[in-house]
Amino acid sequence: MRTGTPNCAVCGGTVAPDGRCWNCGAAQPAFRARLEAADGRGSAAVADRGLRKATNADAFALTAVGPWSVGVVCDGVSMAPRADRAAQVAAETGAAALAALLREGALPETALAESAARAARAVAALAPGGTADNAPACTYLAGITGPAGLWCAGVGDSRAYWLPEHGPGRVLTEEDTGELDALTAWLGAGAEPPEAAVASLRPSVPGRLLLCTDGLWRHLPHPDDLRAALPRNRAADQLASARGLVGRALAAGGEDNITALLLTVPADR
Repeated sequence: MRTGTPNCAVCGGTVAPDGRCWNCGAAQPAFRARLEAADGRGSAAVADRGLRKATNADAFALTAVGPWSVGVVCDGVSMAPRADRAAQVAAETGAAALAALLREGALPETALAESAARAARAVAALAPGGTADNAPACTYLAGITGPAGLWCAGVGDSRAYWLPEHGPGRVLTEEDTGELDALTAWLGAGAEPPEAAVASLRPSVPGRLLLCTDGLWRHLPHPDDLRAALPRNRAADQLASARGLVGRALAAGGEDNITALLLTVPADR
């Protein structure tokens, strides 16, 4: 699994959630300010702190099992403590659950619903005493692609987009928000059990499934805006494409953390 977790800048060791190395104890410069990962199978992700936030509370995970490519994007709730930790735990738990369930032969729809439930329990377990007081919280968005199409499901205000090589793109998910864009669903102690509505598509042309946090889509809300931000060179890899999307959001102001995760979608044969 690839999560974009950085290694220690001093000794190359493992960095703890507090931004210090487990091995040598060194504090990391600009910890998690920019995370990038690619899996060599046509999937890539970039998470950037943005220009106005002191920390990066976005997280992602990439993995693959058999013909399936899996991606998870989580956005820490800004008003909650340890929001970055909640997002990391949810992304890693959700991706691991998806891989295990798909390996066991579960349908993508079943795997997505169960992964959200497992991620929710993992985030809830971070709360002191298991109560909603001072409980870490985050949103959750997961996607699966394979020879038979694409599937995605989310809880919160991140978005999934279908971006085909030819023809119109579309938004695949709906935000769980109410008045003044306040979240109505999230993961964490005290939250309702997640009800992740699954969207699926069996496209006839190749393209990309984009999973992104609101730090990206609020600057580029329409599929045409996103496609215009992608490199014009079709030979560009997905990491270059993810960098291009994040770069456009930064150029537009970068008020929030920004994450773009791209999964390749082959044409239906």
